[in-house]
Amino acid sequence: METIQAKSILSPYHEGDQWFGGNYTCNLYRGCCHGCIYCDSRSACYGIEDFDTVRAKKGAIPLFRRELKAKRRGGIVFAGAMSDPYNPFERSLNLTRQSLEAVRDYGFGVALTTKSDLVTRDIDLLLEIKRHAPALVLLTVTTVEDSLSRRIEPNAPPPSRRFAALEELSRAGIFAGILMTPVLPFLEDTTENVRAMAERASGCGGKFLYAQFGVTLRQNQRDYFYKQLDRHFPGLSARYQRQYGDRYFCQSPQAPALSQCCREECRARGLLSSQKEIISAYQDGYEPEQLRFF
Repeated sequence: METIQAKSILSPYHEGDQWFGGNYTCNLYRGCCHGCIYCDSRSACYGIEDFDTVRAKKGAIPLFRRELKAKRRGGIVFAGAMSDPYNPFERSLNLTRQSLEAVRDYGFGVALTTKSDLVTRDIDLLLEIKRHAPALVLLTVTTVEDSLSRRIEPNAPPPSRRFAALEELSRAGIFAGILMTPVLPFLEDTTENVRAMAERASGCGGKFLYAQFGVTLRQNQRDYFYKQLDRHFPGLSARYQRQYGDRYFCQSPQAPALSQCCREECRARGLLSSQKEIISAYQDGYEPEQLRFF
């Protein structure tokens, strides 16, 4: 791990129709060591060299507090858009935990996306935030199989631990569910995976299962992804090249059938499956004026 000087933490304000209703995004870390072979943040457009090296932002928390205090509009702070807020170094550095304390203190809401069960450490703060503003946790799980996960997400906690985290969050009263994206064509795009995911999400008390059946590929990321496919799944990168060429979004050929399967499984198990439903549900009970100004 390395440190870099923080220049800014909080993005400008966006209306609540952004990703899962977020109004602001924040990244306390740059880079990630989970090693996911499909991560879009490796793309050249983001300018993150040696993405597998985590860089903590020096002075991040005082700066984050100043930025929150200066905001003239309240809203939902979304963490995890570029780098997982619960990388292994967070256990000792506590940057994400300290940022949640700031979110609580300044009356904002929060949405977190992560692959780590370390998020359960901060249930106490999420409950405190929930008293005055929405709090949402999205646990990214793309396969129910720990064995497959070890090859495509080698350093992330296995799905079994993420499902256990979902159960703990749900039992505590946190609005949480599964973010099933990306779903890798020819590896994870099966109805069996979708049905098992819905069953596990429901059984752990999750509120939703949101899925996108495909993966994005662009400069830098594509080369890295293909090298890892050649290493772990010989011949599969050639199949991708024949199927997708230089296409940015590589949608699973089974996407329509899988989407229908996901909707049916979610409906049968009482899970939400669309962003509109999820946003409405986790923000329910907070007046529009609260969401805007808190």
